Amino acid sequence: MERDQEFLEFVVKSLVEKPDEVVVDRRVDEMGVLMTLSVSPEDMGKIIGRQGNTAKAIRTLLRVIGMKNNARVNLKINEPAGGQQQSEASTVEERPSAPEASSIDQAMEDLKGI
Repeated sequence: MERDQEFLEFVVKSLVEKPDEVVVDRRVDEMGVLMTLSVSPEDMGKIIGRQGNTAKAIRTLLRVIGMKNNARVNLKINEPAGGQQQSEASTVEERPSAPEASSIDQAMEDLKGI
């Protein structure tokens, strides 16, 4: 298991009531690493957070880990069956066609804003 996947599982399992239902799928393609997270429907609110702040913080931390390993890491949070249609916080973060000029400084600024 890769370090980014281990990190995501550790953080999410620490936040939820049903850690045994946390599933992380990791796929690598030409655009980087895509982590897909599934949790119990009852735990979805804890992962998304108020106004999506928890999900944003997790994505920012994964981006920092990715930068350290020269990889672009994106997080998709699967909407549970019967959930809201395509809520903003549960959709895939936009994946640009060209690598963006992001830095650890920018990621830290994102964390400060949360």
